[in-house]
Amino acid sequence: MSKNLVIIPTYNEKENVEKMIRTVFSLSTPFEILIIEDNSPDGTAQIVKNLQSGFPGRLHMIERKGKLGLGTAYITGFKWALEHKYDYIFEMDCDFSHNPNDLERLYTAAVDGADVAIGSRYISGINVVNWPLGRVLMSYLASVFVRIVTGMKIKDTTAGFKCYRRKVLETINLDKIKLKGYGFQIEMKFTAYKFGFNIVEVPIIFTDRKEGVSKMSGGIFNEALWGVLKMKTASFFKKYERE
Repeated sequence: MSKNLVIIPTYNEKENVEKMIRTVFSLSTPFEILIIEDNSPDGTAQIVKNLQSGFPGRLHMIERKGKLGLGTAYITGFKWALEHKYDYIFEMDCDFSHNPNDLERLYTAAVDGADVAIGSRYISGINVVNWPLGRVLMSYLASVFVRIVTGMKIKDTTAGFKCYRRKVLETINLDKIKLKGYGFQIEMKFTAYKFGFNIVEVPIIFTDRKEGVSKMSGGIFNEALWGVLKMKTASFFKKYERE
């Protein structure tokens, strides 16, 4: 049986974290969870610790000293997953904007041959709930911009709900991934694309968080736009060859 790890970064997610953990563990596919906790002042870490005894060997946590960024959180989680020999490694948010039931659909896509399975908001129209129109347009147009610059055919280039086969994360030099936030999600997809991995989009419905506070900012968005241009330019001087 495959080993499946769901990596969930948290910062001030006390309203969501217990419900998310219990929901993931209620699924028929056996998932483990790794929480990457960035020293939330609201007590998120203690909630996770209180739950660990109820899910021995399935609920893990890495506590960091502060809010160090989404990209570094996932890189930390990826390295831990590779060290512990997981077969399928998932990214998802803690705020239920990603429906945990869709983990099983991403898993099925990966088992059926996808090296990277993406929970896509835009593969079958625009499937976003409770976002202001301006934010929907900003996100959608950002994906269009990224497709034009990079040449990728992926509709949802900034998606953060994904499943990687182990071999993808073993191939990518994680220490060379430099962007954060939306930029991190784009750079990981672009690197997997340049290595020739099979990337499949699975349609999902994205629902904006109901509890807690969004971590999205204009600075994160701007970093992604400028970072994509630098990333594309740098790619002309790199070799993407699998060992």
